[in-house]
Amino acid sequence: MSMSMVFTNDHSTPLYSAQWTPTSTGSYAGTCLFLIVLGFIYRLLQAYRHILELKWHDRAVRRRYVVIAGETAEQREKQLGFSDAEKSEEAALTTRGVEERVRVLRSSRRGIETQPWRFSTDLPRACVYVVQAGVGYLLMLAVMTMNIGYFLSVLAGLFVGEISCGRYAALDDGHH
Repeated sequence: MSMSMVFTNDHSTPLYSAQWTPTSTGSYAGTCLFLIVLGFIYRLLQAYRHILELKWHDRAVRRRYVVIAGETAEQREKQLGFSDAEKSEEAALTTRGVEERVRVLRSSRRGIETQPWRFSTDLPRACVYVVQAGVGYLLMLAVMTMNIGYFLSVLAGLFVGEISCGRYAALDDGHH
């Protein structure tokens, strides 16, 4: 079987294996619907991954405490020049019976620095990425069949996914 280098509209183009070969117009339409859903899932995974990254960043920033030596959070913020997007809360932290006044820093996400490796963050990140990459490769294989219906179905799924989930994804993630 040679690979065609022109688009075709053959309704009996196999998808992923010889067993998945539409034999009727209805099964071809079902295959196209599957590809629309798969394209939507791909875009949904991108948005989900971005939301997880924001959550993990916020969780890492909440772990930061700054000890205050006899000054209020407002005085410290003025001295350090924090912007309105950066927030802090005063709290009491007790360690080994010694109570200290601390400030929890919450940063805007403008300058996200690399966080230390954490099992609770990096394992789920890797799993979501592998699923996202697998779905992306399945979409690529569908497009490589050069079937115009499959190609347009993938584009339709990505379009619907972008309309419904695009506002939750990063604009600069480089995976568009």
